[in-house]
Parts: sequence; structure tokens; C-alpha cells
Amino acid sequence: MKRIILLITTNIAIMLVLSIVVSVLGLDRYLTREGLNLQALLIFSAILGFGGAFISLLLSKWMAKTSMGVRLITQPRNEAEQWLVNTVRSQAEQAGIGMPEVGIFDSPDPNAFATGANKNSALVAVSTGLLNNMRRNEVEAVLGHEVSHVANGDMVTLTLIQGVMNTFVFFLARVIGFIVDRVLLKNERDGVGIGYIATVIVAQLVLGILAGMVVAWFSRQREFRADAGGAHLAGTNSMVGALEALRRVHSPTALPEKMQAFGIRSGPPKGWQKLFMSHPPLEERIAALNSAR
Repeated sequence: MKRIILLITTNIAIMLVLSIVVSVLGLDRYLTREGLNLQALLIFSAILGFGGAFISLLLSKWMAKTSMGVRLITQPRNEAEQWLVNTVRSQAEQAGIGMPEVGIFDSPDPNAFATGANKNSALVAVSTGLLNNMRRNEVEAVLGHEVSHVANGDMVTLTLIQGVMNTFVFFLARVIGFIVDRVLLKNERDGVGIGYIATVIVAQLVLGILAGMVVAWFSRQREFRADAGGAHLAGTNSMVGALEALRRVHSPTALPEKMQAFGIRSGPPKGWQKLFMSHPPLEERIAALNSAR
């Protein structure tokens, strides 16, 4: 099961569109018209790389609401929803952030996620399975975990890292394409040849996979910080209890692949897929909390 987060998925789609636009407009031919202009290429790559990442960030909350079918709690319908809103409000005040939007999505699997471009205008959503199958102190800890993601600025930091990765993928793919086209295939004409175009496509794909590993590694590190934040807001025992409850759930995660790194848990890794894990194993997260007591 792949650990692909919403931000990365949206980013890939945007970068694909930008690559097509670059090809249609003939910008690659401009960059290689008189040899490869590395300075211009780096500036060009950074503009596209960071531009694509930040567009993904701006779309993240809308994509989350749409893909997960989140129902926002604008007017609590019952005591449970009122408690949910009050708990998020209290934790947001403790964390020093603006009140997030609070929502619920239908899923029997206990899970939750937080997203948004601005820590003062975020979204925290929980599944019906989380509310129905966990004790309130454990739900409080999960909410604290998600609020901590927002307070830590994880979405923005993830976007910056994705922007750096995008920049180097664009840059290195075109350097490799130029070398193959001019050195190996001996293309002496102005502009780019078919060897350049084909190599750039393949190199961008391979480098994009490697970049995904780096982003996934960062995502795993941020989970430990969010767990610590949840323990601070709701108590270590509650946070450990919440993770223990999640560990007892053996069904596959109900979050789509593109949402897993925004959630509190993800499915068990298999083989090489561990390199793309958005979350560390629950056992490691529990051990980290216990060692910090």
C-alpha cells in the first residue's frame, strides 16, 4: 500500500501540467539553444518547483474536503459534536493558533487528519469510527495530535521541502537529458532532440520517486513531533492509549492513499513500500512517548 499524501498527489498532477506547458511553449529549446544555461535553468526550475508546491498547498484544504466528503460542523447537532468543537477550540487556544474548521467524515475506521495552508485557517476532521470506537480522552489526544500538526506549521514546511525536491527534479532531469542528447547521441543541432525529450521524461519520473522518499522521511519525523504535541495537550497516557487503540485495529486504513500522511495512522508497510511510509510504525511512536515520560 503506497504512502502518498494529498499534497504530493496534487503536486504531481500540477507538475505534470507545468511540464506539458513547458514543452508546448518550447521553453526547453530556449534553455538549450546555445548550450545548457545552468543559471537560467536553475531559476526556471525553482519557479516551477516552488510554484507547483505552493499551488498544491493552497488547494489542500479544498481537496481534503472534497475527497473525504467532510461535513463541516457549523452548528453542532448533538452533544458529541459540541464537545468536539469545544475541545478543538480549547486546544487551538493552548497551541496559539486560530480556530480551525472542524468536520466529520463517514468511515468505520478510526482516523483523523489536519490540513490547510495557514495555521490560523486550518481544517481538523475526524472519522465517525474514531468518535464511536475510542474513549473521549483518546479522541482528545488524537485531536491534540492534529492541532499540533497545524501549530508546528507542518503543511508549510512540507511544501517548502516539496518545492526544493521539485526544483532539483526539474533541474537534474534536464541536465541529464542534455548530456544524453548532446554527448551520447551526438545531436549537434540547435534546440532539443527526441533523445533529450525522452530522457527528461524518464529522469523526471525516476528522480520524482527518489524525491518522494525524502518527503516521506520528513513526514515520518513530523509524526513524532505531533505525538509529543498531542501528549502535551491531552496527556501522555491519553496519547499512548490512542495509539494503542489504533494498533488494535487490524482493518486496512479507510483513508485514501492521497490522504494517509494527513491522518493519525496508516496501514502496515510491506517491503520497499517502507521507504514511502508517511507514518512511523505505531510501536515506534508509542516507545518514543514512553521514553519521554
